Amino acid sequence: MTDMKATAAHHGFIWESTESLAEVEGAVHLMNHAASGARLMFIQNDDANKAFSVTFKTPAADDTGVFHILEHSVLCGSEKFPVKEPFVNLLKSSMQTFLNAMTFPDKTMYPVASTNEQDLLNLMDVYLDAVFHPDIYRRPTIFEQEGWHLELEGEGAEERLVTNGVVYNEMKGALSEPDSVLYDGLSAALFPDTTYRFESGGTPTSIPTLTYEGFLDSHRRHYRPDNAYIILYGNLDADAFLAFLDEAYLAPLAEQARGPLAANPLMLQAPVAPAPVSVPMDTAPENACAAVGFVVGRACERERVIAADILLDAIMGANESPMKRALLDAGIADDAFGYVADSVAQPFAVVSLRGARPGAAERLRRIVEEEARRLAAGGLDRELVRAALSHAEFAMRERNFGYADGVVLAMSAMAGWLYSDDDPAAYLRYEDAFASLREKVEEGYFETLLAELFLENDHRACVEVVPTATDEEAAEKVAERARAAALTPDEARAIRDAVAALRAAQEAPDAPENLAKLPQLTRAEIGAAPAEEPWEVRKDGPVTLIRHHVSCRGIAYAYRYFDLAGLTFDELPYATVLACVLGKLGTARHTAAEVDTLVQAHLGNLGFATEVHERADDRDELRPMLVCGASALSEEVAWAARLSEEVLTETDFSDTARIRDILAQRRIAMEQAFASSGHSAAMARVASYYLPAAVVREQLGGVDFYRFLKELLAHFDERAEALSAKLAELAGRIITDGGCTLSFAGADEDLALFAAASRPFGGAPAAAALTVPAPVNRHEAFVVASDVTYTAAGWDRRLLGVPYSGLWLLASRILSYDYLWSEVRVKGGAYGAGFQTTRCGSSRFYSYRDPRIDETVERFRSAGGWLAAQFQPTEAEMDGYVVSTVASLDAPVKARELLRRQDGMYFAGYGLADRARVREEVREASEEEVRVLGTAVDAIAGEGLVCAFGNGDIIGASREDFAVVDLLA
Repeated sequence: MTDMKATAAHHGFIWESTESLAEVEGAVHLMNHAASGARLMFIQNDDANKAFSVTFKTPAADDTGVFHILEHSVLCGSEKFPVKEPFVNLLKSSMQTFLNAMTFPDKTMYPVASTNEQDLLNLMDVYLDAVFHPDIYRRPTIFEQEGWHLELEGEGAEERLVTNGVVYNEMKGALSEPDSVLYDGLSAALFPDTTYRFESGGTPTSIPTLTYEGFLDSHRRHYRPDNAYIILYGNLDADAFLAFLDEAYLAPLAEQARGPLAANPLMLQAPVAPAPVSVPMDTAPENACAAVGFVVGRACERERVIAADILLDAIMGANESPMKRALLDAGIADDAFGYVADSVAQPFAVVSLRGARPGAAERLRRIVEEEARRLAAGGLDRELVRAALSHAEFAMRERNFGYADGVVLAMSAMAGWLYSDDDPAAYLRYEDAFASLREKVEEGYFETLLAELFLENDHRACVEVVPTATDEEAAEKVAERARAAALTPDEARAIRDAVAALRAAQEAPDAPENLAKLPQLTRAEIGAAPAEEPWEVRKDGPVTLIRHHVSCRGIAYAYRYFDLAGLTFDELPYATVLACVLGKLGTARHTAAEVDTLVQAHLGNLGFATEVHERADDRDELRPMLVCGASALSEEVAWAARLSEEVLTETDFSDTARIRDILAQRRIAMEQAFASSGHSAAMARVASYYLPAAVVREQLGGVDFYRFLKELLAHFDERAEALSAKLAELAGRIITDGGCTLSFAGADEDLALFAAASRPFGGAPAAAALTVPAPVNRHEAFVVASDVTYTAAGWDRRLLGVPYSGLWLLASRILSYDYLWSEVRVKGGAYGAGFQTTRCGSSRFYSYRDPRIDETVERFRSAGGWLAAQFQPTEAEMDGYVVSTVASLDAPVKARELLRRQDGMYFAGYGLADRARVREEVREASEEEVRVLGTAVDAIAGEGLVCAFGNGDIIGASREDFAVVDLLA
């Protein structure tokens, strides 16, 4: 403590406190920078994956999305690093394990992480210069590119005046999602007098009202040290990092920071209970949704917020949770779910419906109130609450949220720190709260909380999204043509000149001397690869065992893979239906509700899915599988064996009403995924035009499965009995010892306990019956409920006779972050684009939230030529690509992901030595070797296999001659 106090003082910081926290496996130091007023938290522990973040309080004052546009724009060049895309340069050249920026409703966060200390300092340097000294004041084209600008499209009577811009198109895509529109409506209804009534990302109607002057003014008022929250994390040299912050940024900015600060206020909302709100939305009827929201309290009431989250999980977390079951049984929607929205000043509980029926909003309010009254009056099963508590504790212990731990903990800290300086570390603690809540379960605390939230709460709202029959897209095009027709020749010329100037700025290369200012490591500074223990494969009776030696921190992971080769091709969709229902129905020994409670109480997770593994060296050798994954704390390992086996072998498939609920939920989830993540669907579909394994994937979980599912639900009553029988028969055929591969990670004692608790399934693997139809190029475009599009093109690299090597990883990174970023994102206005190729051959281009199709496809087709002829990196740029690609291979992963990666390697037929060889090929690569791949990239795009998902009008206007399929019909 004394050392940290002295270190802080030496670098201009006032040390405030140090607290040891078991939850972060270290200590939390708090301090303020005396001269500038910047706040700083240092989460100090032994994690080698170090992190830094700087966050600004940025409450929105309107729907223009100014802080979202600023989030994008400040990373487009700065005073010290005057290049067009330093953010992309860092993606191309650093050892980052996380690099991004996020706009929240009331704050903007800039986090980075790296396992290399010097690299993290480099990343900090670029980010801090970006936020405090951005080029936005010197280059207005940044605002036009990232925010919005006008363009003239078409000719003659069809000429239209359209809006384009990266954030503009991103939000057109985001607000095509009914859940996003519903959340915005609920937030506005609950908080009509505060920042939360606005869409911080911006709405397409309001973004074009933002002026350049207003954009700059918002930066001046908010991006200041005394409005900044800095978090350092991990095993790093505090002396060096505090010195850098003080000397390079905070001390020089002290005078500016002490000037008048006129940031937008962040106010609390007095309780309101408005009349129900209806929000019209131009979307398909099945996208109707509704929600009720109840304010929990203030963010500083940490234990109450945790308790509310546990309560919502207990009563809404699974199909058999009591309030969710009441909603499903009422038949008012396809799905219902609940959650607590935190990271706001006044967290609120939400109970929401998807696929809502007419009149659902009113019935939702009534059912929630009736069920809450029943539960609060003694109907709440306290065992269910204890199970939800256990599950929450497991999630916090595992800390597997998809980001580097330093980023996750920074986001957690800011969920409380932004609203109060009294206890900045409040949201990092949870053990005392869990212990307290366990004691309070028997005291009736959760029944009281339930009544306070749902029955006695005077701060509540109800909102529904009502699909409309109006064609807003057509109306918008009419308006765009009218605006174009109303332009004078001078006005039209000015718009074209402005676009030409923007294109010129986008295409102008960065000066070599400016690129040289960006800090980066060289390939000579790449260290040894992180150690990775090899797995072992052995027979454990009739079962093949993959034994992993992964550090699991007191958790055990068991995955069972059951071969589906004994099914016919037409039976494959039933295997996915089987995976959907397993774990959600009753068994011979327990009801469905009891199964839910046991899983929550004793396991980290129990999940089922279907997937396809393929050999890297043979495109026709593939293995579709049913996968059962379970995890548990070491002391609960026997439950992982017993529960998973009970579900696999004793599930009762006769409850067709519950099966219908589950399948309807899967249908609506797929429809929303097509609209929000259409690039994934497009890449999967285009792969099925050339790859046998992808044909099987489509049958198991893609468009083909979706069509099967819709047809099954449309005729469910007449097929229900046969479906039950089919699922029982399939389970008996699939779940056998002879067809099972067990993958296990955990202590040896855990494996012994798992084995002792396991019972044999019996049976031999079914005889092979699967015949896969030959891939066919269908050249499809799927119309979904979206204002943007997602396009993919691809081919199997192996059919070109081109072997896999580390060079392909480099080429993918180069194309994604250089050519495609510039052409499809920067110039085209799409939110994202990329190229990827796998060891197993599938090579695909994609675009994400894209306003165009034809121009994007043309850029895909030009990518190989660019790589072969125009890719001319400097030595430093080439080193950057090598460093960042190696870093992507070396990035730390959680135990579960490492186990799954190793399983995939085993099934694909390659090992750690092959992975190490690829890494070495990347390290030794030359630009000439990468350029040679341009011919293969050109051939991949030249095959002409293209698939798109998205807006019907954009698809209809495409020259691609698609076979158009309306998935909304």
